[in-house]
Amino acid sequence: MTNSTDLTLEQCGQSFLTGAMFTDEHHFHAVTTKLRKESPVHWVEHPDFNPFWVLTKHADVLDVELHPNEFLNAPRAILGNKEADSMREMQGHLVKSLVQMDDPEHRNHRNLTADWFLPKNLATLDGRLKELADRYIDKMVAMGGQCDFASDIAMQYPLYVILAILGLPESDYNRMLRLTQELFGAEDDEFKRDDDALASILQTVADFVAYFDALTEDRRTNPTSDLASVIANGMVNGEPIGHKEQLGYYIIAATAGHDTTSNAMGGAMKALIENPDQLARLQANPSLMTVAVDEMIRWTSPVKHFMRTATVDYEIRGTTIKAGQDVLLSYWAANRDEDVFDDPFKFDIGRAPNKHLAFGFGVHYCLGAMLARMELKALFGALLPRLKSIELAGTPQLTKSTFVSGVKHLPIRYEIV
Repeated sequence: MTNSTDLTLEQCGQSFLTGAMFTDEHHFHAVTTKLRKESPVHWVEHPDFNPFWVLTKHADVLDVELHPNEFLNAPRAILGNKEADSMREMQGHLVKSLVQMDDPEHRNHRNLTADWFLPKNLATLDGRLKELADRYIDKMVAMGGQCDFASDIAMQYPLYVILAILGLPESDYNRMLRLTQELFGAEDDEFKRDDDALASILQTVADFVAYFDALTEDRRTNPTSDLASVIANGMVNGEPIGHKEQLGYYIIAATAGHDTTSNAMGGAMKALIENPDQLARLQANPSLMTVAVDEMIRWTSPVKHFMRTATVDYEIRGTTIKAGQDVLLSYWAANRDEDVFDDPFKFDIGRAPNKHLAFGFGVHYCLGAMLARMELKALFGALLPRLKSIELAGTPQLTKSTFVSGVKHLPIRYEIV
């Protein structure tokens, strides 16, 4: 990969167009540090993509998040190439989740499941999370002191939590994991179905549709107390939820509900290994776990971006974003902003306050934010007191994806008491 210090500003901006940018965190942060300092509101043009602005400063990303009427999620919530944009313009979204919606549609659909993620309801999961944490620590013990923490533990633990909430049978969990990896890793050689990323996504979405249509039919005939039954029988404004919106709900729960958390878990373990002073500090002061979890989330920022489209001319740092132009909000870059975080490239498990934007902000703040924090706290809270030693047993690998990404392989050697 080209040395980031040699890149022009134009090349820095175009780095966002490929998943390779996100497989090398040092390169990513060098590129985005340069942009924050020299071109924080940066225009990107490429023959294969419709042009857009990139925002890398915390204040600017927050500004856009806090103005949902001036910057809409529709029609381009996630960066895609011209082919993907043209297909969406002709056919609409394949499925429509909360991230593609704006108010009042967004608010009405979000309310359908909002109660599930209230603190009083999530508190009932504490025992289950602890039980699962103990199960995966026992698995690490059984594996004899060496494992791939990302694929063996981090990818599995949140999967069991969210799919149990949805009410899916354990026999389908591996299928959901594979489909999620294919959806978010359509550029990644390990996960993609097809060399054409768009074709890969279309094939994966078709499998999701077939699975969840069958699930809907079952839950309408035999409703239960699970989240899938809420979605299958959901009413919005007195009418049954639309098919695309229903599929979007299932998919965002089954994918973002675990893949983002698993990326945070894998990246957090990598950070603890690479910063043994912080690992020792957390082991000696378990009361810091709540604060540490937010640092883990800031550090990894599993959702790398969302897009917004301006509805009016809007000025940011003296630059006018014109109505109709698109903006990429770079969360990982904003979460290293030197103007907001003291020593932002230090992994500090005692960092407080921690004003990270990894869950977004405002009306689109992540529904599952509290659940993600609970899962991280449960796993590391159970594991670290028993962890006598840990080190890398190979080279970590990150997923090749511009959207949701993180550590996909983390070979480790450890001793658990």
